[in-house]
Amino acid sequence: MNCLQILPRSSALPLQSFKCYQRTPSCSVGTLGVPSSAGPQRSMAVKVTSETVASGYIFWVLVLTHSENISIRKKSKTNTEKISIRKRFSCIPLGSEMNCLQILPRSSALPLQSFKCYQRTPSCSVGTLGVPSSAGPQRSMAVKAISGQASGANVKEEKSETYSNDMTEAMGAVLTYRHELGMNYTFIRPDLIVGSCLQTPEDVDKLRSIGVKTIFCLQQDPDLEYFGVDINAIREYAKTHDDIQHLRAEIRDFDAFDLRLRLPAVVSELYKAVNRNGGVTYIHCTAGMGRAPAVALAYMFWVQGYHLSQANKLLLSKRTCFPKLDAIKSATADTLTGLRKKFVTLTWKDCNCSTVEISGLNIGWGQKIPLEFDEEQGLWILNTELLEGRYEYKYVVDGEWTCNKDEPLTIVNKDGHINNYVQVVDDDADSLRANLWKRLTSEDPHLTKDERLKIRQFLEAFPDEEQ
Repeated sequence: MNCLQILPRSSALPLQSFKCYQRTPSCSVGTLGVPSSAGPQRSMAVKVTSETVASGYIFWVLVLTHSENISIRKKSKTNTEKISIRKRFSCIPLGSEMNCLQILPRSSALPLQSFKCYQRTPSCSVGTLGVPSSAGPQRSMAVKAISGQASGANVKEEKSETYSNDMTEAMGAVLTYRHELGMNYTFIRPDLIVGSCLQTPEDVDKLRSIGVKTIFCLQQDPDLEYFGVDINAIREYAKTHDDIQHLRAEIRDFDAFDLRLRLPAVVSELYKAVNRNGGVTYIHCTAGMGRAPAVALAYMFWVQGYHLSQANKLLLSKRTCFPKLDAIKSATADTLTGLRKKFVTLTWKDCNCSTVEISGLNIGWGQKIPLEFDEEQGLWILNTELLEGRYEYKYVVDGEWTCNKDEPLTIVNKDGHINNYVQVVDDDADSLRANLWKRLTSEDPHLTKDERLKIRQFLEAFPDEEQ
């Protein structure tokens, strides 16, 4: 409980309290309780609804009056929206689990009051705000939340914002994650949930209450450390219950190539856990928007009989996310055709620069590989082995990101960027293996009954990883 102090500035105004919760990412939010001076004390509840509260980062500006309508302006980074709503009378008791806010009445000349509304958990009741009122002329006052933990909350928000920005840049889609709002999840199927990370041991009980038998964590230790999640406490608590199992199968965040390489091992662990534990399976990464949806898709595609496009359509109809389909396709082809590598040479011609690096390829955009300068040829050279597939990359010359016009270029992507790319293919383009690879990495791949059986046999035989 985040408890704050109530400090009135005017003795003429009684103390009130406030709690703010959110139910689901697109349900009613922000209920105001306002005592009336006409007769016995009653409260007036005003319900505010918003379809954009999923971002969890919204400011509300309120004008409280005695007129039949109350104006509320919602301010976000992208727009300002005015909503007019009507009053209804009902008493809304304040529970014991609430946020207490400081109510600071100001001069009646100031018509606006503001508070910052923080989302708590995706499935709790709406909040209430008690604000004193009088029967006289229109008055207003300022409501301000002041917390001893405000700096901690700000740090969490900043971390969330940084993570969301990094995710948007790395994934190529605008995605937002608010860690401070707690665990969130979506049922993709009755037996399969994709969600964000558990944050406390109590989250284990929340999942047990909805029938989860396997918690499948894809996070690496740096992911957990960034948001201060104590994974050991969560795992130890899960071990105290015999009706749920916590498993880890790590995949590097924002790295499509690592996802491709790790999918066979990860889905093997998942497949065995589902067969062993039954019930509902909870797959999560940090935000539940990249790695977890991709693993769920691979499982649906390889094991549950879906076409990849069919599974992806179902997933996207349930949850906002951006799984890397190319990584799933390549991992499927790797599993059925085997891993084959080829040597690739990339060069940069410039004798006047001091450093040349490459980002992308099979290491992701968050890392760089240095090229070595060959004085005899006057070239910066990178010799590397790559698995079959298509790889995008960019040169970083003396810290400046650029493309090599002498190597293949992509078309302009939706972010306005152009990259170099290299296509690594089988030497015999007409072989059965090459044709199978081409089909499995096509726009809408499907698996035959025999191919799906081979994948299941592969998953069953894959060695278990240490937990």
